[in-house]
Amino acid sequence: MTVALIPVKRLEESKSRLLPELPDARRQALTLAMLEDLIESLSETRPVDRIAVTTPDPLVAERASAAGAEILMREEPGLNAALEDGRERLKIDAGDGFLIVLGDVAGALPTDFERLIEAGHADARPGVWLAPSSDGGTSALLQIPANTIACSFGRNSAARHREAATAVGVAYHEVELESLLIDLDQPEDLEAFLKSDTGGRRTRALLESAERKNPE
Repeated sequence: MTVALIPVKRLEESKSRLLPELPDARRQALTLAMLEDLIESLSETRPVDRIAVTTPDPLVAERASAAGAEILMREEPGLNAALEDGRERLKIDAGDGFLIVLGDVAGALPTDFERLIEAGHADARPGVWLAPSSDGGTSALLQIPANTIACSFGRNSAARHREAATAVGVAYHEVELESLLIDLDQPEDLEAFLKSDTGGRRTRALLESAERKNPE
């Protein structure tokens, strides 16, 4: 079994760096579209048995629940603390995988998630399997067992997760997956995403609509 967890901030804090010229309502709609695309992709990933979303935002919770995810409501003290809390509340069995996926990877394909998870379950040893983003971050992090290392998301998190695995003496595997390389966080990510041959149909529709309304 693999349990997936997606963290999502409050909508009013969403995507201000990505599309600063858009009104708040459009940026919030983009965050929700990205979340729904990601839940859809994970629901089509055969090794994923449960999908949960941790968030402090009631509307995010409502939309995620409608898309089929479990909801973990939590006032947000920070990303890593929310993920650690989610890991504990999900009560994942010792032999199961724990997959954290950031909500920025709206183009993620089920086939790429399957490659990551199958690599993890094919190895009988405890370990960490990480799909990096193109900027040195972590797009998806699989741990078997679920409590193998502490979460260290943020800038250059791939290196920090590698160091954490080394510190506790478990294997670290970096699996580069095309649809997980692009995390929509900065304006320069938009062009790469729209040119990519990945998923994210709702996200693409919103971004293409915004481009038409705001031509250069």
